[in-house]
Amino acid sequence: RPIRQRGWREPSVTPRSPVSIYDHALTTLDGKPTTLVEHKGDVLLVVNVASKCGFTPQYAALQELHTRYAEQGFCVLGFPCNQFLFQESGSTDKIAEFCSTTYGVTFPMFDKVSVRGRKQHPLFADLTVAADSEGKAGPVKWNFEKFLVSRDGKVLKRYRSKTTPEQIVGDLEAALG
Repeated sequence: RPIRQRGWREPSVTPRSPVSIYDHALTTLDGKPTTLVEHKGDVLLVVNVASKCGFTPQYAALQELHTRYAEQGFCVLGFPCNQFLFQESGSTDKIAEFCSTTYGVTFPMFDKVSVRGRKQHPLFADLTVAADSEGKAGPVKWNFEKFLVSRDGKVLKRYRSKTTPEQIVGDLEAALG
């Protein structure tokens, strides 16, 4: 039996309340602190994006989905990431200009984040527990991985980079009801 000093008390363990995806601190591409609370109740497509990637042309189809389904409560959320061959090395101003002028992006964009590794953003730590179509969860493998999130904040589907936005329309429409 361990010896306990006078005044010692058994530590109490307070269960940590689960954090929803809506609670994580984020920063918009224009530097404003935010969370995803304003998107509560929407179907979301969270995507890690990059400006100099072979998958970059997916921006056009992401914008098309965002425009087409916005009135039904759908929103694309873009998270630039520079972890894959430095394909998003520009400043936030350069990213915003590129997205706007090249692809006409109007969906919300956020500051650069780490989507994997020791500095992984907590949002992506939550998202990457979801498995892809092959049943594999875990780290984001490349730019333009997509996470379809239900109106109550649960990951419905995870799509790897090669899955185009056009290929998820059926799942998106099902999520919108």
